[in-house]
Amino acid sequence: MKITIKTASEATDTEVSITCKHLTPEIEKMIAMLRMLDMQLTGIKEGETYLLDVSKVLYIDTVDKKVFIYTKDSVYETYLHLYELEEQLSKVDFFRANKSCIINFKQIISLKAEIDRKLRATMSNGEQLMISRQYADYIKERLGVK
Repeated sequence: MKITIKTASEATDTEVSITCKHLTPEIEKMIAMLRMLDMQLTGIKEGETYLLDVSKVLYIDTVDKKVFIYTKDSVYETYLHLYELEEQLSKVDFFRANKSCIINFKQIISLKAEIDRKLRATMSNGEQLMISRQYADYIKERLGVK
């Protein structure tokens, strides 16, 4: 792989160009990571609306029919449905962990197998989340351990 970086003082925006013989999973992953850097979600906290960088989101969870976005330091409410967020974020390393939670794969520090084929994910802030057996197979497959 060859990487070329050009700086131009007249440039008004950053442009990334990828030239390849054919699209590979590695290139698709690079594209997803670049998109993630530029993606934001809106979250509400104490009546104020915040723009949240997707890369800083640990997970998204539903409680009492409300959807919350969790970062390392704060919790924000959003009016989007979990399935809408799952659809939006599936291309940038978020995955469904159970019926009420979406996890940012990049924020997982460790995984531990639990009873009944479930997994326990330890997040970068130390929180532990359960991945149901329905979704655990996806993680194992992705890690190449299945």
